[in-house]
Amino acid sequence: MGEHEILAGRFEEHRRHLRAVACQLLGSPSEADDAVQEAWLRLSRSDTSEVENLRGWLTTVVARVSLNMLRSRTTLREDLLEAAPPDAADDGGSDPEQAALVSDSVGLAMQVVLDMLAPAERLAFVLHDVFAVPFEEIAPIVDRNTAATRKLASRARRRVQGADPPTGADLLRQREIVGAFLAASRGGDFGALLALLDPDVVLHADRAAVLTGASRRLRGSPAVAETFSGRAQGARLALVDGAAGAVWSAGGRARMAFDFTITAGRITEINLIADLDHLRALDLEVIEEAGATAQALGGQAS
Repeated sequence: MGEHEILAGRFEEHRRHLRAVACQLLGSPSEADDAVQEAWLRLSRSDTSEVENLRGWLTTVVARVSLNMLRSRTTLREDLLEAAPPDAADDGGSDPEQAALVSDSVGLAMQVVLDMLAPAERLAFVLHDVFAVPFEEIAPIVDRNTAATRKLASRARRRVQGADPPTGADLLRQREIVGAFLAASRGGDFGALLALLDPDVVLHADRAAVLTGASRRLRGSPAVAETFSGRAQGARLALVDGAAGAVWSAGGRARMAFDFTITAGRITEINLIADLDHLRALDLEVIEEAGATAQALGGQAS
């Protein structure tokens, strides 16, 4: 038996698992098959002689392919509501409890909820909560650090489960940090911005935000502080899916959300969200700076 046949045999051992992952991420069996086929093509062209965990390697490939497919979607097609077939469940060698989770969560209701999530949120939630992939392995796929990836999954989990947003001292502290960041931004206080930002902070902007002039990706506190210094004049302190963030509105509609990840009292990641479909899916609540009432903007983007 040649090397190609041996490699093909090893791939077939993991095909059902890979299809289960792709079905959960994409919600479409036909697209899942395309993602699995792409994984095989990449495997056949790659040197995997030093890959110790082929299943993990292939899972990462399928996840990356699926994420690209999710991001390329422009409209919600009818086949996204197509229920996954019975054989989409993981192979018999997996943990029975995990197999049950996969089987129970590939139905129509779950797909409808998953379709409301942003691609990175969906991937982080599915890989971690359904397939038990560690956040450390998911983070490079979604181009985030581990803490930010954990937040993506947590936010998705709350939406899937319909849970209440977190409250308490941690949320109050988050509000204080984001409020201080906005004040420093408006006042052009570069030093204060640096003090609030983690040295390795990352700024991400979606495609819609980039079209408004934002940088696609920046890393490091000096670069991020320079970007915000003297700006954010119209941004208002807000709750973004229950966590401290900010919203810029125009004409009574949310036009951009600022999603912050805060770790150990410093901002480690900022995501600028201007895509209208993504904004509609967010629960946005602007907090009046005068301390009076709050204005709910969830679902008002158009």
